[in-house]
Formats: sequence, C-alpha cells, structure tokens
Amino acid sequence: MSSLTQIVKKAFTGNRYRNPIERAHASQLRTLKKLLLKAGNTQFGQFYHFSDIVFNDKVMRLFREKVPLSNYSTMNPWWQKAYAGEESVTWPGKMKYFALSSGTSEGASKYIPVTKNTIKFITRGSAKQLLRIARCKEIPAGVLNKHYIMIGGSTTLQFNGVNFSGDLSGITSGNVPFWFEPYTKPEPQIRALKDWHSKIEDIIENAPNWDPGTIAGVPAWIKLLFERIIERYNLKSIHDIWPNLTIYIWGGVSVEPYRKSIDAMCGKPLNYWETYLASEGFLAFQARPYVSGMRLLLNNGVYYEFVPFNDDNFDGDGNILPHAKALSLMEVDEGVDYALAITTCSGAWRYLIGDTIRFSSLKHVEIKITGRTKHFLSLCGEHLSVENMNDAFNFVSNEMGLISNEFCVIGVTNDGPLGHDWYIGSDKPFDTELYKQKLDAKLGELNDDYIVERTHALTRMNVTYLPNEVFNSFLESQGKGGAQVKFPRVLKGKIAEDWVKFVKCL
Repeated sequence: MSSLTQIVKKAFTGNRYRNPIERAHASQLRTLKKLLLKAGNTQFGQFYHFSDIVFNDKVMRLFREKVPLSNYSTMNPWWQKAYAGEESVTWPGKMKYFALSSGTSEGASKYIPVTKNTIKFITRGSAKQLLRIARCKEIPAGVLNKHYIMIGGSTTLQFNGVNFSGDLSGITSGNVPFWFEPYTKPEPQIRALKDWHSKIEDIIENAPNWDPGTIAGVPAWIKLLFERIIERYNLKSIHDIWPNLTIYIWGGVSVEPYRKSIDAMCGKPLNYWETYLASEGFLAFQARPYVSGMRLLLNNGVYYEFVPFNDDNFDGDGNILPHAKALSLMEVDEGVDYALAITTCSGAWRYLIGDTIRFSSLKHVEIKITGRTKHFLSLCGEHLSVENMNDAFNFVSNEMGLISNEFCVIGVTNDGPLGHDWYIGSDKPFDTELYKQKLDAKLGELNDDYIVERTHALTRMNVTYLPNEVFNSFLESQGKGGAQVKFPRVLKGKIAEDWVKFVKCL
C-alpha cells in the first residue's frame, strides 16, 4: 500500500496553497465569479440578479451593493425551503445534508446546508494541511503513515424523509475518501454510535489496537479521552500506549486552557496544529509551526468579506447595523478585529458566521480567531473580547499554579453596580480574592477601555471557584454533551440564568 503522504501528494500535485498577498485578490475574484455563475439559476441567484453581477467589470463592488449582508435569521427562510425538499434554492440541485451547528451550549441548533462541493473542499483543505505538516522538519518520518484518530460526531444522521442532518464532523466522517479510510480511526461502526459516552468507551476499549501518529478533536474531549485511557490501562502517559502519537490538530476554542493538562499526560511533546473548520466550510489552517495564525484558504469554495467590529457597524449586543460596510481581503489591515462574512459553495451568501478574526500577517494571509460577535462584554464601554478574557485567564491561572481548563463570565446589569461575575474551573480550590486582584490587573494591561470603566461605572467584580468537571456536567444537563460542543465564555440571557441556577444547586 502506498504511504498516505504519497497518496496525498499525488492527488494534489500542482495545487499551490502558499498564496502571497499579491495573488490573494485575483484568487478571491475567481472564487466569487465561480460561485455566482454556479448559483445564477437558483432561486436566490435570480432574486438578486447574479447574472447582472458576474458579467460586470466591478463584480466585487456590485456584489456588495446588490446582495445584503446576512445572518442565520435572514438566510434560514431560504434554507428551510431546501430542507423541505425544494431544489436549487440557494445552490443548484437538492440539498442532501444539513450540519447541526451548536458549537456552544446556548440557543437552539442551526441547520446549515452542506453540499457535495463543501465535502470536497473540506477534504482538499485537510489534505493541504497534512502536506504542510509533512514538510515540517520537526515531524519524524513516517508519522503521517500511522493511524489518524478523529474524535467527532456520529455518522448516524437524522433523516427527515428528504435529507440528512447531524454534526458536520459526522457528515465528513461518513464521507471519508477511500484512500484515507485505511488510516482513519475509530472504525466505521464506532463512528456510527450516537451515544457519546458509548463511543468514548469503545474508543478506550480499542485504544491498544491502534497506532496513531495524529489525533484531532476539541481540546476538552481530547483531555478527557487521554485521562480515561491512562486510568483504564494504568499508564504513566498516553505515549505508553500510543508511542508514535506526535501531531494534535485542534480548533473551535483556544487550546491554551487545556495545554498544560494535555502536556502533563504525554511522555514527549505533542506538535500542535490549529485548524478553522466551521459548519459552513474549511476556512483556514495553521501552515507554519509555532506561529499563532492560520492561513486563509483562498481557493477552497469560499469568498471572504470582513466587517470592522466596531460601534459603526455593530450595536452593543453584537447585532450588525443596517449601514454596516464590509471590506474585501485587499482592504483590510493587520491588528484590527473584523466580523467574518462568507459566501460559500453550500449556498451561504455574505453570511456572518458569528466569529471575529484579526489578521496576524497579511504577507502570509494569516488570521487569528479573536472571539464571537455575541460573546464579548461591553456593559458600559469596556469592550472586553474573548481574546482578552482567554489571555488574562491563562496568565493568572499559570501564575497561581492552577490547572484551569474552563471559565465563563456573566455581565451583571441589575441589582446594583455594573460588573462581571467570573466562574473559574480549577483542579483545586484557590484564593478567589487574590485571583480577582490578579485577573483585574491583567485585564487592565490588555485593554485600556477596561481600565477606564473599572474606575467609573464598572465597579463590581466577583470570582467563584468551581471544579473543572462542573462545566462539562452543565453541558450534559443541557443535553449538549458531545465532541463538537464548546463551553461559551460569555453567558447571556437564558443560558446565564440556567448556569446560575445550576451552580447554586451544587
């Protein structure tokens, strides 16, 4: 059997994914034209006159003028028609798959269309990242020819008589290319299990039979899996059973709160590689080792736009304003937060996916995820981002010698002064007053607006200690356990009310 590296190289010979900034604009223009041409005869394309846009010499400008920025509430009426079985609504043909997007525990699941083109481009993006990793001199020869463990959702999908729905990871795991299947673990019968705890148990049971070089999954569940395997087989480290495990591919949340815990269970260092695989498509991956940034996939069925995440374009709750303006790739700057809008081969059009990003390198077209448009705190102008919260949480927990994996924050606007209530998960109890002082000081270092408001309107700050496992228990109580669920860092509305009630009952 040919090695996996040889198969991937043969399949993608000639595909150059190192896009310097001077080629980015041309690549994105071609992508937009292809998407408009392909969807020209759909209901959406006819409604917005795609044929007039695509043949204009100012395609990008006309596209912005004629097609409004959208979100789930505005795209969903179109997608519901496809879900009911109508053909060629926002993308040609009948929609076979819908991804259930419930990355955090808040709100009802969203049904995001997934086409054959989407699956093809996800496969292509994954192969490109593996090729990039293979070129890294730190990766020992032969590691990519070992097993590849994917901790994802069930391949047993819901069927409504017309189409299938489930986690995107379950959809893609059920469509693994034939050349990759021999390397993929767990086996199809385990991937098909719907009960998450049964799946984890079967993975643990089969762990001695596998020889992985790579593992991929959400950090919280990789940590849990390692703990359970080490406990079951009475090991000193995960490398006692998987000696060739070298690569960890992660995404969805910051890995930093979990890195210390994961590293402590390893007999040798893991090589961490970040990926940006959203329910709407494969958007970016880390292309350079030890670099905090992911390279946008510019020729992968996605056209990108960037809305400056500021008061001119968004209200205090993170809702986009009617006059908001989006920028093309060639109009952005480094160091500025943007809400990401994408147009895709799944029939999403100028769709705000809810993430905020920042360009860490325009030369390499690399981005960092900085948070969510709805997951930030600005009760009185403090403009505290998830990135600020992550950085401060990691710094203080490390300084105090804690193994802290989870946290969340609630903005308090009633019953007295404005403020933030922090809930910190840790492996052991700690001095919450000292933690609060250090956390407050670090947030002030990271955010000038926070300093100003802390001396005026924002006078309340509380820190509550909780064992790490409480956060997963809450997700389970909400019916949100599983491989793709991440704990939201900022709690608002009903989810905040449910959390406070849950904590009081502990």
